[in-house]
Amino acid sequence: MPEPSPHRENALRWRAFSLLAVAYFMTAVDMLIVNVALPTIGRELDLAQADLQWVVTAYALTFGGFLLLGGRAADLLGRRRVFEAGLALFTAASLACALATGGVFLIVMRGVQGLGAAMVLPAALSIVMNMFTEGTERNKALGLWGAIGASGATVGVLAGGALTRYAGWPYIFYLNVVVGGAALLLTRRVVPESRLRGVRRRYDPFGAVTVTAALVILVYAISQAPTAGWTAIRTLALIATSAALLAAFVAIEARAQAPLLPLRLFRLSTLAGANAVGFLLGASFYGYIFIGTLYMQQVLGYSAMNTGLAWLTVGLTGVVLAGPAQMVVTRTSIRMVSATGLTLTGAGILWATQAPAHGGFWTNLAGPLLLTGTVTWIFIPVSIGALVGVTERDAGVASGLIDSSQQLGGAIGIAIASTVAATRTRDLRAHGHAVAGALTGGFHTAFWVCGLIALAGIPIAFLLIRHTGVTGAATVQQDHVPEPAPAD
Repeated sequence: MPEPSPHRENALRWRAFSLLAVAYFMTAVDMLIVNVALPTIGRELDLAQADLQWVVTAYALTFGGFLLLGGRAADLLGRRRVFEAGLALFTAASLACALATGGVFLIVMRGVQGLGAAMVLPAALSIVMNMFTEGTERNKALGLWGAIGASGATVGVLAGGALTRYAGWPYIFYLNVVVGGAALLLTRRVVPESRLRGVRRRYDPFGAVTVTAALVILVYAISQAPTAGWTAIRTLALIATSAALLAAFVAIEARAQAPLLPLRLFRLSTLAGANAVGFLLGASFYGYIFIGTLYMQQVLGYSAMNTGLAWLTVGLTGVVLAGPAQMVVTRTSIRMVSATGLTLTGAGILWATQAPAHGGFWTNLAGPLLLTGTVTWIFIPVSIGALVGVTERDAGVASGLIDSSQQLGGAIGIAIASTVAATRTRDLRAHGHAVAGALTGGFHTAFWVCGLIALAGIPIAFLLIRHTGVTGAATVQQDHVPEPAPAD
């Protein structure tokens, strides 16, 4: 049988990349697609205001908490196989969310969705890493991958607004069923299989459970602190329990024969720096979108559709800047582009603190939204930097680690931002401020927190990320040839 021509091989790679990117986009969108629908969901499913954030954070916590286990499973069991299993679970959980008639059931199914996404994402990115050779070609693929991640959140808000307005909030999840089902039908025809050869199949479920439990408890403690009190025994006990579980996770990883997170990876300075920046990026950006959406709906009175259209400003800016970001990273360094993106994004979030209780889109929102669209200049370099110096053996784990950092950062950032906003709003109301003014003051305080978190990433980028060119930066050492996809 004749070998396929280089042109056909390239076409097959990009066809597979397109399908994997669609699946990735679906998981990225789902982080915040429910944001604008939260008031409607709360009314129809009788969910209290304080519990609405769990519709978002339940997804983010299981997504981030099990990404590393998903990456490990993909490396050992077969990346396409795990991708298909995760896609099937994600699609089934989406259908369950659409059919939910109670708030608790919806939150639980959102957690199951996150578990499916935790299998899909690292498997997909590992396949991408093994399809493209190191250097310019791989950086181009990773640049597109980063742009998809950067635009996913804002496009999710727009899609959620449109579907809520014209069809109803369950169709947010029915959309996943259609896209996920189509992707499942095409995967075996399009996507090549690959796995580690000659490696004993060992997993680390205790590591996954301890880190996820620690983060769930931490987010719960933060979200309940305004009611229970920051110095209350219950709050302090929950935070102490979370810290103990995180310490247990580190101890487990240090001693496990096949650790979920090999601590030796953090000897790679650029990888460590990219993940630290990715965590802060998730905390600041996702917190900003969550709070900004509440400000638009609760203070300015925007409908779900108008809120989505407003956030489209960020997504379009990110798409326009994605190409230049990839080229600048290749010609300069990961560190400089990351620092630039953090500076501009942080400045945009802080600019939003000037939006008044009776603000307008063009006078008060457009500027901050356009400036925060430069978040693409963080997503793309950290996606590349997180894989610098990683061997093929650790490709799945490293792929899962950077996405885990961003998702867990998002879950914690949303919890912190919503808690800060609620506390400040309550204090202002107690001092006689009107509802709109008190809400605006609370949201302003949350914006300050989100903006400062983004700016905190700048010194980390300069301290940890190496100042090198990126022509071959995203280097994964390959020791096998991926299995070809079945013939059409």
